[in-house]
Amino acid sequence: MDMDLAYANGAFIAGGDAYPARWAAEAAAFRTGIGPRAALGLAYGPKERQRLDLFRPRGAARGTVVFVHGGYWMAFDRSGWSHLAAGALARGWAVAMPSYTLAPEARIAAMTAEIAAAVAAVAAQTAGPVVVTGHSAGGHLAARMACAGVLDAALAARVVRSVPISPLADLEPLRATRMNKTLRLSAAETQAESPALLVRHPGCGVTVWVGGQERPAFLWQARRLSEAWDCPWHVAPGRHHFDVIDDLADPDSLLVETLVGGL
Repeated sequence: MDMDLAYANGAFIAGGDAYPARWAAEAAAFRTGIGPRAALGLAYGPKERQRLDLFRPRGAARGTVVFVHGGYWMAFDRSGWSHLAAGALARGWAVAMPSYTLAPEARIAAMTAEIAAAVAAVAAQTAGPVVVTGHSAGGHLAARMACAGVLDAALAARVVRSVPISPLADLEPLRATRMNKTLRLSAAETQAESPALLVRHPGCGVTVWVGGQERPAFLWQARRLSEAWDCPWHVAPGRHHFDVIDDLADPDSLLVETLVGGL
């Protein structure tokens, strides 16, 4: 199997090249519209990309959702996704969106540590339960926050739910892609950083989310994690890898209900 082809997304999505610009425009408009309820560029560490944006609902927050962006650990930052906070905000939840150091400057293990630090920083500023979600590479990092031993005991007790969206859960296939020249995944790091090979924290509920029109490799990755962790997975009908996240902006969507419903 050609692993580069298996993990290519944009080439199989009509108009795929237009999505990043659309995301950026919608995110910028959202930040303008939310006004003082947005705290932008909050530091959670000393490095340039160790910053997060925190969006607060009207009134006291019921808890906080942390969304981790994708980009194969090599692209994007928090600024392109702000509009996806709309669904949880409308249901009374704060939403935090961190950036993190990308490859090749950072290894994936370092990114896991950065997101753990971001979750800790968010939890220190907000009350109530914490839900972690993320897309693609961000789905991997969201799943890592649900792994035993990643967060300290007090913080892990507050992270009650993780919803990895189109996650990369078993990193071994990526070692056979050209991306690995940048990611530099070794066999040892693959073992240590693949959620599907690790133990889930028993107090964290997990639902894996994936689009029905995604590449077969991503459907396999989602099913792989759901089977390894004995947790539900949901295949969103008609959704591909780029629009599978759109329902995060809709407070009445099943995806937002899966994130924060019942909490």
